[in-house]
Amino acid sequence: MIILAATPIGNLKDASVRLVEALSTATVIAAEDTRVTQRLLAALGIENRPRLIALHDHNEREKSIELVELARETDVLVLSDAGMPTVSDPGFHLVDTAAAAGVTVTALPGPSAVLTALAVSGLPTDRFTFEGFLPRKSGERVSTFTELRDERRTMVFFESPNRLAASLGDMATVFGAERRIVVCRELTKFYEEVKRGTAAELAEWAASGVKGEICIVVAGAEKRVSDLPSGVAEVLALVAAGERLKDAAAVVSEGTGLGKRELYQAALDAKPARAGASERGGRGAGPVTGQGA
Repeated sequence: MIILAATPIGNLKDASVRLVEALSTATVIAAEDTRVTQRLLAALGIENRPRLIALHDHNEREKSIELVELARETDVLVLSDAGMPTVSDPGFHLVDTAAAAGVTVTALPGPSAVLTALAVSGLPTDRFTFEGFLPRKSGERVSTFTELRDERRTMVFFESPNRLAASLGDMATVFGAERRIVVCRELTKFYEEVKRGTAAELAEWAASGVKGEICIVVAGAEKRVSDLPSGVAEVLALVAAGERLKDAAAVVSEGTGLGKRELYQAALDAKPARAGASERGGRGAGPVTGQGA
């Protein structure tokens, strides 16, 4: 069996009882950095000395087959340096290989920088996307942000403190200076800091230098007014197919996030005679003759 185990992202007291038990009884541990794992065992007072196998970005593909075969005989505990393996850390190819080989994969849940940052950000949590580490070069970051400019969900990124100011500046350029952003620094650690503001404000704040592990949480894009015409077109298309105007506005509103009343009124103003006829004729009588396309 392959066991993915989440480790503390800063505060050692976040180590779960299940993690301590697993570390105390493991015979094989695949670790992103075996030295970090040795320090974790020592810090937790664990005397067990399992076989440690390095599993990192540079050898994961070749090691995955070996570890999967080993997991047929004994449990293999998989650790990253902090947080959950596979989340911007080694482990994905191992899990993929194990699944294809029919080897069971399970997890010991625990600390997650992504979810912790999202939870404390104060930004919407009902829908979000994790975008991992940002590109090192400004041009590549701008391309990434351009692709995400209209993303409606809250976005979470990892970034180096050395590039934070530059990345926030690129966000201000692409997302707009007023886009709401939260920078979470040193989560769960003594110097934890959660800084909220606009893209422009935080870019200025970070310019003087920031240290520590960084998560950036970015508010999703607002629905643009320019999207209204296409929404109205969808409403009118549904009306032409026989839907009542009120019902068509509700359907499009749910699918686009545009206001139902706004869509209704805009469609009414765009095609008053057509919409009015459909509204009268749609009450169980079907589409009015000659109305549809």
